[in-house]
Amino acid sequence: MRRFNELDQLFVVLDQGLRTLLATPHAARERPRPSEADAELTDDERREAAALMRVNHVGEVCAQALYSAQALSTRDAALRVHLEHAAQEEEDHLQWTSERIAELGGRTSLLNPLWWGGAFGIGLAAGLAGDRWSLGFVVETERQVEAHLHSHLTRLPAGDQSSRAIVAQMAADEAAHGLAAQQAGAAELPAPIKQLMHMAAKVMTRTAHHV
Repeated sequence: MRRFNELDQLFVVLDQGLRTLLATPHAARERPRPSEADAELTDDERREAAALMRVNHVGEVCAQALYSAQALSTRDAALRVHLEHAAQEEEDHLQWTSERIAELGGRTSLLNPLWWGGAFGIGLAAGLAGDRWSLGFVVETERQVEAHLHSHLTRLPAGDQSSRAIVAQMAADEAAHGLAAQQAGAAELPAPIKQLMHMAAKVMTRTAHHV
């Protein structure tokens, strides 16, 4: 079997990016379902829930780009497998959030190509900095995403049990990804880098809530 060279891998990543942005995502796991039925939501509650799930969907678009870029830039085969496995679980999230947005009568972000491209560049920079820093970036990213998801559990309408079930499982998965990266030898990122990541995430979430 022919081994992929760097150009082959780049084309694979670009194909993955196009599928993330244009194709219907496919989840390997069944979507989480709530133990209680949804309550009847008002129009305002549906709009707010759809907006919050759109933000979460953007996060998963970014996750696909980040993991693809980091997998492309590492020369460690075991780390590449680790990143690709995490990306598969993030694709589950991509499908779950996309489906729920449609159920709520919303739409995904119009800026998804921009989010994907920006995240890919950041992931590539993290990967080229070295595997320990790349893993450290994963740890901090997942920590911030997990906190963000928990905040959404306080903001989603009380009766929207379907969205809550999805977000709760996503938060658990993100925590597991961060722990796995920590155990794989992640370096602790400097505080200014963490703050920049937080500021960039805030701009993204506020914009995606509306666009």
